[in-house]
Amino acid sequence: MTTAADRRMGGWVDGGALVALLLLTAYPPIRLSAQDTLPVGYGTLKRDDIVVRFDTPELEIQLLPLEETVTRLLAPDTYRSLQDLLRSKRREIDDLARRAGVLRPVLAMVSFFGLVPQARFVPEDVNITSRGRLFRPVGIVPLSPKWASYQLDAREQAVAIYLFEEGISFRETLTVSYQGLANDSWSRSILTLERERARVMARAQSRPNP
Repeated sequence: MTTAADRRMGGWVDGGALVALLLLTAYPPIRLSAQDTLPVGYGTLKRDDIVVRFDTPELEIQLLPLEETVTRLLAPDTYRSLQDLLRSKRREIDDLARRAGVLRPVLAMVSFFGLVPQARFVPEDVNITSRGRLFRPVGIVPLSPKWASYQLDAREQAVAIYLFEEGISFRETLTVSYQGLANDSWSRSILTLERERARVMARAQSRPNP
């Protein structure tokens, strides 16, 4: 069944998410942990396959992890766009991390979509609970001109990269919350990612050097 949220997303994928994907062209490569040998270029997942999404009466909120253990499972074009985005914002990310005293921040892309005119949003109220601990953003790098207004009209969006302290695990269940609302749908995303991880390793073995 097609829901109102699905129809909204169809429009945003054509318009807003296109902007997000263009914005997705500016970031630094995130260091892999020594034990993660996931190859690049074999993923097939779409952004919407794993994004955490939920609504308030005024807003739709989306959170996409930017860790390599997640992004390497996305389709190659999307992965490259995210890496370009990170590279272009490396200096700002490093500066915010330094100020916060965080050596290796956990990064996520957060998007707010207006559902009604003059929808207000509070960036700092997006939090993640992982392994029994609440993580609040220690830094935010805006990617949209609308970010500074803290207000959106219907169908407008504001996008930013969030920095969190180390300790969040995207290989385990977690909860994303905003102003009393919580979403734990990441548990389903974990299954999607693990299935794709196995497929990626199989593709890499049968088709080296994509």
